[in-house]
Amino acid sequence: MAPKFEDQGGIASSNPSGLVRWIGSRVTTHVASQKRRQNLWRRAEKQRVKNDEPHQVHYYHQVDDPYSYLAAQLLDAICANYKIELQVHLVAGPSGDNSPEPILLQKYSCYDCAAVAPHYGLKFPSKADMPSARNVDVASRLLAGMSQPQRRELLPLVCDALWENSSARLEQLAQRYKACDQAEALEVIGQGTALQTQQGHYSGAMFYYAGEWYWGVDRLYHLEERLSGLGLRRGDGRKLVAPRPKIDLGPRCDSGSMTLEFYPSLRSPYTSIIFDRTLALAEASGVRLVLRPVLPMVMRGVSLSRTKGLYIIADAAREAHALGIEWGKIFDPIGTPVKRAYALFPWAQTNNKGAELLSSFLHAAWFEGVNTGSDRGLRKVVERAGLDWKEAQAHLADTDWQEQFESSRQTMYQSNIWGVPAYRLLDGDGKELLVSWGQDRLWLVARVIQEQLRSALEQHERLVP
Repeated sequence: MAPKFEDQGGIASSNPSGLVRWIGSRVTTHVASQKRRQNLWRRAEKQRVKNDEPHQVHYYHQVDDPYSYLAAQLLDAICANYKIELQVHLVAGPSGDNSPEPILLQKYSCYDCAAVAPHYGLKFPSKADMPSARNVDVASRLLAGMSQPQRRELLPLVCDALWENSSARLEQLAQRYKACDQAEALEVIGQGTALQTQQGHYSGAMFYYAGEWYWGVDRLYHLEERLSGLGLRRGDGRKLVAPRPKIDLGPRCDSGSMTLEFYPSLRSPYTSIIFDRTLALAEASGVRLVLRPVLPMVMRGVSLSRTKGLYIIADAAREAHALGIEWGKIFDPIGTPVKRAYALFPWAQTNNKGAELLSSFLHAAWFEGVNTGSDRGLRKVVERAGLDWKEAQAHLADTDWQEQFESSRQTMYQSNIWGVPAYRLLDGDGKELLVSWGQDRLWLVARVIQEQLRSALEQHERLVP
């Protein structure tokens, strides 16, 4: 039996034995393999042809989930652009170990969707709160009582009314389409949740096709490219319904008036694939970069499920592949390896090598499969960062980093974020211009930086004749 995966794709214990760490690392390396993904695709297509089945995509909608609202707006376009059969299911959404901070998630997801939606040509209320429980109940009963064709067709309309918190419109729809009672709605949601669990996931706004999961608008381009590769695109065009926004490094350059706080973790696969690109963005845009590392989630008492851990590793692997990065030879650094590297961070900072140390460690652990828990492995990390190993050894038992890292964690939580990598973009007075979480938000950080610089330039031109 494979070890239990927690945090961001790793091992259950916060400091596992060498054998458990090795076995877990072999498993995660396999899950991250592009060859494994390609084999999954081939087997799934072979089985579909053998069974003479249609190309069926399942979409799992969580009624009170902001990300599901964004995804629902794209269903018609997906069906119009690809020769697929789309099934829409209702689900309860994540719970337990799959939902470590549900209150923070509610606050952050509304903020995040409002920031992201315009860039995808979608709508979301700019200052939305979570819809009322009563309206969620009406929307759930309405959707649960619909047939599959009705649900797919009317889902965006119901979502519009729900997220505008329009009780009147929801009641009108419920009367027109005969909403079911609460017991039946719970049964339908339970059935959708059970099917999703059986297929191997836990969250709303998820698309599932033949063994692989795709989260909301942010991962839809992976699904589209897979469907296109199977010859399922309608027409000759290559335009995607939801293309991934590019990370724009220019053209304007700041003079250090803005500060970009970057919250990485050495045990985060997502951090590992975006760390160097974050440094490059800060340098190209001229913003002042402040590194604020935090402990991995499992090392600060936040447990996540095996299912979520496996999904994160597979997702990080395809994100890295899409960025053109050779990634995924892994030796999990959870526990002592992370602590020893973090103990060196303040010393590295005094030598102006903090970023180099973290980058070197991430490459060793996630790209090269180096055992960073050994002296040999950590020495490689240190020396590649341009630091002296003999001098570094004097700092391996330091603990003064812990207070600094805890302060960073608390700052994250105050901004309704708890996972990594995370970003806080601040103006010259320390006011938050953007709070964002995830390696798939660096494009948004880049755009907000450019928007702020353009606005400042326009204001200057108005003031100076």
